[in-house]
Amino acid sequence: MARYGKEHKQRTRRRIVETSGRRLKTDGVTGSGIATLMADAGLTNGAFSAHFASKDERVASVVADQLGTQREAIADLPPASGAEQLVRAYLSVEHRDHPGDGCPSAALLNEIGRCDDTVRHVFTDGVLGVIDVIAARFEPGDPSSARVRVLAAFAGMVGTLQMARAVTDPQLSDDLLERGAQNALATLRDRSTEVTSADVPHR
Repeated sequence: MARYGKEHKQRTRRRIVETSGRRLKTDGVTGSGIATLMADAGLTNGAFSAHFASKDERVASVVADQLGTQREAIADLPPASGAEQLVRAYLSVEHRDHPGDGCPSAALLNEIGRCDDTVRHVFTDGVLGVIDVIAARFEPGDPSSARVRVLAAFAGMVGTLQMARAVTDPQLSDDLLERGAQNALATLRDRSTEVTSADVPHR
C-alpha cells in the first residue's frame, strides 16, 4: 500500500477544514456529523482519525480557520472602507440569507459556548484578532484603546444577525438589521466608552 507524505496529509487536513467551515455554519456543530463532513471533503470516515484526535479538535481547527479568513478579509479592505461600510455589509440581507458564506461567530456562537475550553480559547483568540483589525482602522495609533468599544459593537451585530435570521416576519427581520446597524455605528462613535490600554484584556 502506498504511503502518503507529510505534505499530502497537510493538504488533506486543509481540505477537511475548509469544506467543514461552510457545513458547520449552515448546519451547526451538532448537525454536522463526521460522515457528512468527510463526504464533503471527498474522503471516507476512516480518514478522520488520521487528522483529528476528537470532534472538538476538528471544531477548533475550523473555528480558527474561519476567523483567520475573516480577519484577513477585513485587513484587505481598501483604506477608504469606513465604519458605515463595514457595519452595513455585515448587517445586510445578503449576509443574513447566506450563513454558510458568512461570519462564523453569528453562525456558531451559541454552540461554541457549549464546547470545551480548547474550542473556546481558539474562538477567543480568533475573534480578538478580528476585533483588533477593525480597531486599527479607527485608532491606528492606539488600537487597543478602541478594543472594548469595537467588541461591544461587534457583539451587538452578531446578536442582531442571529435574531434577524430567527424571526419569520421578513419586514421585522429587515427592520432589525437597520436598527442594529444604527446601534452598532452609535457604539463605534461613542468615545465615552473608551478604556486605557491597561484596562484592556490581552490575548
